[in-house]
Amino acid sequence: MAAVLKVVFVALSLSLDVFAVSIGVGIRGVPPGVKWRIGIAFACAEVAMNVIGAALGLAAGRFLGDIAGYIGFVALVALGIYMIRESRSELSGASKLDLSKGWGLTVASLSISLDSLGIGFSILYIGVPLAISLAVIAICSVCSTAVGLALGERLGNFAERYAAFLGGLLLTLTGLAFIALKIFHLG
Repeated sequence: MAAVLKVVFVALSLSLDVFAVSIGVGIRGVPPGVKWRIGIAFACAEVAMNVIGAALGLAAGRFLGDIAGYIGFVALVALGIYMIRESRSELSGASKLDLSKGWGLTVASLSISLDSLGIGFSILYIGVPLAISLAVIAICSVCSTAVGLALGERLGNFAERYAAFLGGLLLTLTGLAFIALKIFHLG
């Protein structure tokens, strides 16, 4: 049960980044049919990067043994700190691309999924089957996209900036918690 809660917490942390980008897209206005396309694109990018990260983590685990789990969790902390730093920069919400289609959607999907690469590296060490982890992450991504798009016009740039910050903070705290649990053999 504790492992499932870990995956849910990671998925929610990742989905805050998706939520932030979705708010940015929602501010510009998105027709209802486009919301599904964006949600599916974001979820597919998140899952694909997790799979790539998990494959890299598995390969590292074979070469590095138990230390690979710690490296993955440290990467998670570093990623969270990076997200916090990026959320504070003036460039975090300055995109002029149309993030609802074409190249803009591709760029947005890749940008929000880079953190999933780091998560994927450590996800094998959480103790939940990969398929379940990926399903939870995909569901949270689609839901966060839908909510972000719906609230985009109402919440404006303020929420976009702080959702990214909160996502980074949660990833940092999650990585630190996983390290502590592993050190003290609690999870």
